Amino acid sequence: MSSLGCDKNLVDAERMLGVLSDDGFVITDDESEADAAIVNTCCFIDSAKKESIGEILRLASFKEEGKLRALVVSGCLAERYRGEILKELPEVDAIIGAKNLADAARAVRGVIEGKELKEYLEGALVENRKLKRLVSTGGHYAYLKIAEGCDKFCSYCILPHIRGRYTSFPMEELLAEAEKLAAGGVRELIVIAQETTLYGTDIYGEKRLHVLLKELAKIEGIHWIRVLYCYPEEIYPELIETMASEPKICRYLDLPIQSGSDAVLKAMGRRTDTEYIRGLVGRLREAMPDMTLRTSLIAGFPGETEKEHEETLDFVRELRFDRLGVFEYSREEGTRAASFKNQVHYRTKARRRRELMEAQQEISLEKNRRLIGMAVEAVVVGYLPEEEVYEGRTRSDVPGVDGLIFFKSDRAHDSGDFVELVVTGAMEYDLIGEEREMQ
Repeated sequence: MSSLGCDKNLVDAERMLGVLSDDGFVITDDESEADAAIVNTCCFIDSAKKESIGEILRLASFKEEGKLRALVVSGCLAERYRGEILKELPEVDAIIGAKNLADAARAVRGVIEGKELKEYLEGALVENRKLKRLVSTGGHYAYLKIAEGCDKFCSYCILPHIRGRYTSFPMEELLAEAEKLAAGGVRELIVIAQETTLYGTDIYGEKRLHVLLKELAKIEGIHWIRVLYCYPEEIYPELIETMASEPKICRYLDLPIQSGSDAVLKAMGRRTDTEYIRGLVGRLREAMPDMTLRTSLIAGFPGETEKEHEETLDFVRELRFDRLGVFEYSREEGTRAASFKNQVHYRTKARRRRELMEAQQEISLEKNRRLIGMAVEAVVVGYLPEEEVYEGRTRSDVPGVDGLIFFKSDRAHDSGDFVELVVTGAMEYDLIGEEREMQ
């Protein structure tokens, strides 16, 4: 299984692995030994499409060596471009849509048994949540997807057209899934959706993310709970209060603001402005002075002027986010922004992205240096034998996205162990620490 794109996609891949395992397939991480391969694709932006197609062709090369007998494509690219894939990529034997993860075993087995190529695209998207998962993140952390779809329809984004309207998953099902994950050794739950902050509005008539978090915190064995993808305009007082008062919840929020210019935010179809964002960040930091805030920005949105780019730069320097990522605008067919005039030249987009990241690097380095001498809790995620150092993540770091803390230890540690460290050094994104006895 090769899963590309976001962590929501990874959960889908894990559900397909569960279906395959239950059907008798043995899962291998050695692609040269595999009889079948699934590429779980992403098509959020143009670079993701290219990566997905490249991975399909790379795995297809194993067919030439005579081992690989079935190549199946799933995920958002399969859902959106099914016809083009079947026409342009004859190496692909079957397609599974985002709604039909349950058909993974049937599709693979059908190809291996020589049946005619089929598309598995009809079904109920939200029913995927009932499938067994085979967690692929190493065991000590796992993602808990609490909803599917999105109702925002931002002018640059295709995902609502692929994944459908916002649909929360029933709380009792999520708690049962979290209990199973904890029983299997998971100690960090990362709560995800296209948008987590709206959880419950469609099935309970009100926002209930804070209620879900309180219930998750009661589960024995769960040590950290982390929340991602919180749209700024949907943050509400009960959520802030719950995060501030519950020790298991990491004081970390991902707030995708996308721009620091009101004119650009309006063109994007975002439902907030810089004044509101400024006030929200102030309220969050007042309630939780140790809060880590992450955001994402889009550089070179159609019609963005140099003045508006400078406004975003000034906004970044003013709000001083702890974590920040920047994407160059990708013109996606089927979105409103694709038809906008004054598309920005690719060199200009690249320059603006670079300038935003350079501004953030200075902020990140300064913030990390302020941590020197402070004690932090971290989870062990790996070991570098050549350097004889462990890799860890603090409460302020999302796996695969944020930085690491490197430390030496006289004791042997396994991935998933929690340790207490004192920060002794800082770089733009990573830290250096020394271990001390857990209190």
